[in-house]
Order: sequence, then C-alpha cells, then structure tokens
Amino acid sequence: MDRISALRNVEDALASFEDGDCDLTDLERRVQTILRTYVSEFDVGESLAVYRVTPTDGGGDPPADGTSGLVLVAAGPNEARAQARELAADLPESLSVERVSD
Repeated sequence: MDRISALRNVEDALASFEDGDCDLTDLERRVQTILRTYVSEFDVGESLAVYRVTPTDGGGDPPADGTSGLVLVAAGPNEARAQARELAADLPESLSVERVSD
C-alpha cells in the first residue's frame, strides 16, 4: 500500500465515523490496521529498513504480545536502537531490535 492509498483509506474510515457508520473504537482499529499495513509494505529502498525496537524483559526477550515498542525507519539495527533512545528517553538499557520490512 502506498502513501496515497493509505491516506484514502484513512479518509474513508473518517467518513464512516462522520456518517455514524462506526464508533470511535472501530475507527481507531481501522486506522491502526491501515497504518500497520502501510508500514509492512513500506518501500524504503536498499539502504533503509523498518525496525521494531522493544524493551526486553530483563531475560533478553521482547514482550510476548509483539505489539509494544517503537517502529521506525533506520539504516540498521544500531541506528534503530539509537533513534529509539532519542525518541523515548525512558527506555531501559536492554533493547531488542527486529527488522519488520523485507
């Protein structure tokens, strides 16, 4: 899904909300699904990738829910870790970095 498609889909979701066809919870779920699809298909080129940076639970493993953490674009795992620390000052020392994009 490209940026224009994502924006159109968000606009459709907002229109449904404004028309009374869905409630706020459904709107949030739809928009979150659109954004997750956009990120999973995001073409960042050869030098960048999408990464999920999550705090580990002390045992070296990320949380089991798979949904927490920061998702961002970076040139590599080390840059993703550093970028996450810049965005969220309260991160613990131990972080897991997972590549999300292909």
